Amino acid sequence: MEQIDAHRCFGGQQLRFRHPSAVLDCDMTFSLYLPPQADKGPVPVLYWLSGLTCTDENFVTKAGAQRYAAEYGIALVAPDTSPRGEGVPDDPEGAYDFGLGAGFYVNASQEPWARHYRMYDYVVEELPALINAQFPVDGDRTAISGHSMGGHGALTIALKNPGRYRSVSAFAPICSPMRCPWGEKALVGYLGDNREYWRDYDSSELIRRANQHIPILVDQGDADNFLREQLKPELLQQAANAAGYPLELRIQPGYDHSYFFIASLIGDHLHFHADHL
Repeated sequence: MEQIDAHRCFGGQQLRFRHPSAVLDCDMTFSLYLPPQADKGPVPVLYWLSGLTCTDENFVTKAGAQRYAAEYGIALVAPDTSPRGEGVPDDPEGAYDFGLGAGFYVNASQEPWARHYRMYDYVVEELPALINAQFPVDGDRTAISGHSMGGHGALTIALKNPGRYRSVSAFAPICSPMRCPWGEKALVGYLGDNREYWRDYDSSELIRRANQHIPILVDQGDADNFLREQLKPELLQQAANAAGYPLELRIQPGYDHSYFFIASLIGDHLHFHADHL
């Protein structure tokens, strides 16, 4: 593992690393914020999953989360959104919503994606093992959050692994990728045509069959231009209602899909996670 960036921030450290990933068969980067409390001992950790076209740097430079992470004593880990590098395939037409920058946090089973595009295993298994071994974090106190494609990733990962995460939150998540253009393109590309396999990566499906509940907070702006075609939070709410799953879904008037929305409410999300960590 190689440290490639470091900044003092709110009394803590904003760091960036590169490391070889066995799961993704390429080198990966991740950003890590260690709050000042980490100087005295292990701190809880929040994983942040970013959206389409993003890298590990968007969240740490735009969201303003470090201020709240320092206040609550929470480490922040932001992985990249896809495998990268020579030999890693991209969308043949260079589209933004598939391939590089668009890993969708699934384990691909179709060629040529299956060798590298295993972001689910990377986020759930490989990266936390590295973080827990190398940094002063308490792996038993873990939460997860994300935005858009990353909100989808955070929700699906938490719903499939409730014993690993104490809480989950999302900004403008893709709530049912089986039922929107972004998701359908990604799932057929990475997983194939059998829609039954897609259910394992669809929050609105997973919440219906969950047998263990963890706290969920979702914020969605009503001025988001992707709201009706791509995000569809009403499907998540309907599924939660049908399953009796406690879900706090907040529709925020006037907010769009941008990091201005995230920066405005990230303090609420850090406070939410701090209560459970």
